[in-house]
Amino acid sequence: MPLRQLDEKTVTTLVAEATAAPSMHNAQPWRFRFLAAERLLLLYADLERAMPRSDHGNRALHIGCGAALFNLRVSAAHAGLTPDVQLLPEPQDPLLLAAVQLTGQAGRAPDDELARLHGVIRQRHTSRHPFAEKDIPEDIRTTLQDAAARESATLLFPGPWHAETVLDLVRDAESRDVTDSGAREDLVRWTRLGPEADSAVDGVPEYAFGPRKRDGKAPVRDFAGRRPVADRGTTTFEYTPHLALLSTPGDGPADWLRAGQALERVLLEATLVDLATSLTSHALETPELRLLVRDPGSGTGQVQMVLRLGYGPRGPATPRRPVTDVLDIV
Repeated sequence: MPLRQLDEKTVTTLVAEATAAPSMHNAQPWRFRFLAAERLLLLYADLERAMPRSDHGNRALHIGCGAALFNLRVSAAHAGLTPDVQLLPEPQDPLLLAAVQLTGQAGRAPDDELARLHGVIRQRHTSRHPFAEKDIPEDIRTTLQDAAARESATLLFPGPWHAETVLDLVRDAESRDVTDSGAREDLVRWTRLGPEADSAVDGVPEYAFGPRKRDGKAPVRDFAGRRPVADRGTTTFEYTPHLALLSTPGDGPADWLRAGQALERVLLEATLVDLATSLTSHALETPELRLLVRDPGSGTGQVQMVLRLGYGPRGPATPRRPVTDVLDIV
């Protein structure tokens, strides 16, 4: 018996939850196309939302789309569907990043490990606030590492010396921004100040900037730069930030998509155990700095993202584009 067609409401919900994923500067660089007769959902890169200054080669764009793909898998599992994913299905069309066949669960057990993460998709936010000087229990670290491994990635918690090196590289990247007049073009394009912040559907609005860092070592990008933001304030951040490095064995588009899926799986697992999270790609945006972020012991793997984890405010929700802007149903 053929499967019934998926109704438009279900598909719209799947895509809405997919697009709750994080992306660099909340640019939301994705488009979806649903082929109803085939029950096939296609994920495309939106190059109009690329960042040529700070994301050479569109690595971060692919990671953001990979994170959206993972949310889609979670949402589908919650809806009783089996998402069969093929990455980069058409070599002649590099903008087509994934094809997701949505089938029923007949003959297959539901993916409970995916479905259990559904409730925190919309609770996960990037926090640019101070975290408590409190250790993360070892069992939670192991859970997060296992989450990355399920998506063919590695999550490393660097030791003190390595973590200090990473923080130095972030500071180096910040210094380069000051001397490079073009380095902040992408950031300025994707930040929303004043009245624009209240009506924005993308980018980072000023209410999500968090306070300015007066002291502390936590790597938190200052989205305001030298621009004034009312009622923002300054405060002290943690002196011993808990960092984690997400790596993949390779460094091509498929690896970046896997990194995005691993990243979102880690972030949702962290949210599930009440950890606040933020991301920094600052030291990864310059090729020569990115090489130095690697584990100094093994020197292997390609670092795709630096995570900051801890206990503190989760941060506010940032705006999302309407589903009608990113989804075509045919």
